[in-house]
This record gives sequence, structure tokens and C-alpha cells, in this order.
Amino acid sequence: MTQPELPPQRAEAPRPGTRRPVDPSRSEACRLLCAGTYLHVGYRDAVIDELYVHRERFAAPSYGFDAARVLAHALRARRQEVAWAAGMIGLWVVAAALTKWQIAMVIWPILLIAVGRRLGGSLSIDAQFRQFALFRRALAFVLRWYGRLTLLAVYVLQFRVLIAGPEESDGYSSDYYGASGDSLFDSSDSGVLEGPFGLLDAGAAEANRFTAACLLALPLLLALLSVGQRGQFARSIAGELSKKRFPDITADPAEAAPGHRLLELSRRIRQEQHAPLVLYAKSDPFRGAGLPFEPWSLSIELRPRATVDDDSPLHALTKPGTVPAPAEPLDNATVLAKIKPLLEQLREPSARSSPQAADSVLDRLRELVVDECVFLPAEGLPGRMAFPYTPDTYAMHRADAVEEGGEQRRHFLRVRVGGWDEEIVVTVFVRVHTQGGMLMLEVAPHVLPPVNPLFGTADRKAHEHLHRGGPGRYVFALLRIPAATGDALRVLVRALAQQWRQLTGVHADTLPDGPGVSVRELGADDRATLFQEMDIARYLKSIQDRIAGGVRQALWNAGYDIAEFEQKVTNVFNNSGTFVGGSVQGNGIAIGSDSKATSAPGKPSAAGAGGPAKK
Repeated sequence: MTQPELPPQRAEAPRPGTRRPVDPSRSEACRLLCAGTYLHVGYRDAVIDELYVHRERFAAPSYGFDAARVLAHALRARRQEVAWAAGMIGLWVVAAALTKWQIAMVIWPILLIAVGRRLGGSLSIDAQFRQFALFRRALAFVLRWYGRLTLLAVYVLQFRVLIAGPEESDGYSSDYYGASGDSLFDSSDSGVLEGPFGLLDAGAAEANRFTAACLLALPLLLALLSVGQRGQFARSIAGELSKKRFPDITADPAEAAPGHRLLELSRRIRQEQHAPLVLYAKSDPFRGAGLPFEPWSLSIELRPRATVDDDSPLHALTKPGTVPAPAEPLDNATVLAKIKPLLEQLREPSARSSPQAADSVLDRLRELVVDECVFLPAEGLPGRMAFPYTPDTYAMHRADAVEEGGEQRRHFLRVRVGGWDEEIVVTVFVRVHTQGGMLMLEVAPHVLPPVNPLFGTADRKAHEHLHRGGPGRYVFALLRIPAATGDALRVLVRALAQQWRQLTGVHADTLPDGPGVSVRELGADDRATLFQEMDIARYLKSIQDRIAGGVRQALWNAGYDIAEFEQKVTNVFNNSGTFVGGSVQGNGIAIGSDSKATSAPGKPSAAGAGGPAKK
């Protein structure tokens, strides 16, 4: 088994007191996303559709995880689930053939139970439809229990046939009817069971011990399949996806899956997801970075300093009362060069009594990553696989983009902090633009919320199944046969539909496109805990203060007045909004395309407090 190709480490050697961030392919967030492909069918299908079916789309940047490894587990989870679903539906087909379609007596009540569960699933209806909601709830209750009682009656009858045999009363009448010819059920029961459907009477003439044995064995075999499926899931979570074994990529069976297409796409995804060249879709350039978190910008006039005021906080930088040299030309690269070292100093712990005490600091700012990236539009390129991800290509685009101030190709200083085992990722994009004697500073913070809490329950579910007693597993599986059968049908239909799109689509031959979705954003929750919100606020404030300090220092060293800059930065930080030309535009953050986040004047919103607002 060959070891999967990993992206080269571009980070510089850590200075004393700093610490490298965890490898994205071995992070806890990556492990939870891989586990989520086994727990959530919709998430798994979305991952496969984005990264496997749509080969023309560039992969979104993967902050704190490895999208190629998530894809490998999504494909493995689909193969396993399709195999179990095919086995379950195959049992129904074989039972139908062996019983000469007497299995309809079992299928009908199961359908009633499934319809009843579907009707009573979600009833979030407005007040004006309250009566309709009550009717649906009542109908769902009747269908569920009518189906359960009918199913119980069918198995009671089949058990009597198996015990008594077909010899008495032409093989069935003495079993289905009493000795006097009366029904085994009283008049009310037989009316309920025979009147609307007549399923029991329809199969009376064909009933025999073999048919009864097949119908009675069917739920036991289905329960065995269900237990086997859950056992395989539990072993996968407790095995290769456990916290102990997940960091060992070479021992991951999902990475060893055969298939030239998967190997080719995995290699390409690992090139794209951590590259300094970001190929984006115009609809969402920052896709993959999470939710915009109070982006702000400001512009100032570049005015040379005439004199130095003794009351200035920076009067110690030069002798009071002297006239400095004329202002020097100031370009974008010079300002960014002043910001970068100030940000890198955030990695170093504060002074401690001993080196051992300093080294014990666990602040995630010690793993802060500062690099540069260039955003390029994916539209107009000849092909995805032919795009060269080489150092020379990046150097060329970086040299051209840092000063040009283009609309589509943009250069950013990118600052990233991953907290809570990469479940909270704060990324700040910084862009400086000087034009016409003005300086424009653009800061676009983004936050990736924590991973869906459902994915975090994988370890608990696996532990519960592995430690549940043998009889308990089978009783639980027997009770879930109707639901498991419906799930198996849906799995097969979805797999066939996805395979059809893959076979009939022309995604490999179409023009390249930017990422349609981010698998990390799809697997994110819409809220954060209070502790996580506090950390988000601390990371953002620390980073933004250093950004402002770097710009201030660059302006001062070049001989420009900084009073206007300090005033506008103070207004930005006090209002926690966007400051452009003296106006503050609202703050807030929300989840989803139809969400809105607002805050009362003078009060911080949920986002201002350090976390995303609820939808």
C-alpha cells in the first residue's frame, strides 16, 4: 500500500517558543468529518457529488482538515451501505419468490408504519394550520398502530400455520379459522383486518408450513443484516477512525481503496486545498473559510508629517521639535512587510519564570499561520487538471498581483488560527491598496464554526453498540425493521441516481469552475459554545490590533501623518463594524442564505460577542 501524497509543508521553521499546527489530515476536525460520512447520508452524498462527480470544480481551501481523506471515507461508507442495502432488499425479493408473493401480507403493514412515521415526523406548522397539524398527528398515530397490529396478526397466523400444519381443514382453514369455522379473531378484529385490505383471506388458500417458515425467518434474517451493518460501522469508528489510530494515514483502509479516478482526484485535491493560489467561484470568493465575521475597511489620505508633536505617543521615535525628511513612496508590499512580523510575534508566549513554564503555554496563537495567497477566478481557464500548481506560477502571480490592485486577481495576507482541535478556525484576509495619494486597508475576517455535533456522537454510538448485550442488539434491530427497510430503499435509489449522473454527465470535459460548496462548511454547526465564542473574539482582536499596528508603523516610518488613521481605527474597533469614509455599517453574522443578523444600536450582536447568531 502506497502512502497517500501529502501537500508539502511550506511553513517556515518555528522559532523558539512557537509550535507548528497539527497536520490537517490528522486533525480532530478531519476525523469527525470522516465519521460524519458514515452517520449522515445527505452529507456523504454532498461530499461525493462535489469532489468526485464534479471533476471540473477546483477544491475549496481546506482549513484544518484534508478534503481528500474525507472523500475517501465517503466513498468507502457508500460502498458499505450500498452492499448492506442491496443484501436487505435482496432478502425481500428472495422471500417474495419463495412465498409466491404471500409476502404482501408483511409489506403492506410495513408501508403503513413508514407512512405514519413520515406524516408525524415534523409538524412545524403555523398557527393558522394548527387543525391540519392535529389531523396529521392523529392520522399518523392511527396508521402506525394499525400497521403494527396488522403485522402482529400476520405473524401470529403464520406461527399457527407453522405449528398446526396444512393437513387440517384443507391445509389452512382449520388453522386460520377455529374448529367451529369461526375466525381466530373476534368479529371486530376480523372486520378490521379483513374488511379494508383482505390480505389474510387472500393468502389463505396458498398458506403452508414452508411459506410460514419463510415469512417468520425473514425478520430474523433482516435483523441479522441490520446488526451486521451496525457492527461494521462500530468497528470502523472504534478502529481506523478512533483517536488513537486515525493519525496513522498509512493504516487507513479508505486510503488504500482501488480506483484510478480516486487516486487522481485525491492527488489533485491535495494540491489545490492548501495551495497559495486560490481558484475561486465569483459567487463566493472566500468559500471554504467559513462565515464573514464583521469585515471592515478604511481609507486615509497620505499626508506627509510637517512636525512632530511632543504630545504624540510616538514622539520618542525622533527628537522633539525636529523636521523629518520628506515622505517616502509607500507601496502595498512595504505595508504588508511591516504587518507580517508583528503578527508572527503573537506566536511567542509572554515572559515566564522559566523556559519550561513558557513551553507549557497551550494558547492556540502559538500555532498561528501567516502566509500570502493570490485569488484567481476559475472561469476562463482551459482545464482544471492542466493548471500548474508550481512555485514559479505562484511567484509570477504574486509579483503581478501585490501592487496591481486588480478586481479579479487579488493578493491577500492570510492569517489563520485553528482552535479546539481545528473545530474553530479563524482566518483573516488583509489587503492593502495605495492609489491616488490614498491608502485603503481591507480586512475580511472569517470563522469556521465547530463541526456538526451529530458527527461527534460517532464514538458514543459505536461504544454503545459494541457494549450492548447480544439479545439487546437483535431486539433493537427487530423493532427497526420497517425503518431499516425504508432506509435501504432510499440508499439504493440515491446511489443509482448518483451513479447515473456520474455516467451521463460531462463534468470531466466541461470548462473548469470554482468550488460549488465546501465540505467543511457543509459539516459545520450553526452555533458555538460560550468558551469558543470568547476564543474567537480574542483571536480576532489580537490579530486586528497587530494589523493596525503594522500599518501605523509603516506610515510613520515613511514620514506620513498617522492622526487620521488612528482616529478611524479607533472608530472601527469601538463600533465593531465597517468604517468607510466616516460611516459605520452594521455588524452581525448569520447562518444560511436566508438568515439575517441584526443588533440594537449601541449593543453588540451575537457575532459581536464572538460567535455566530442563530438562524
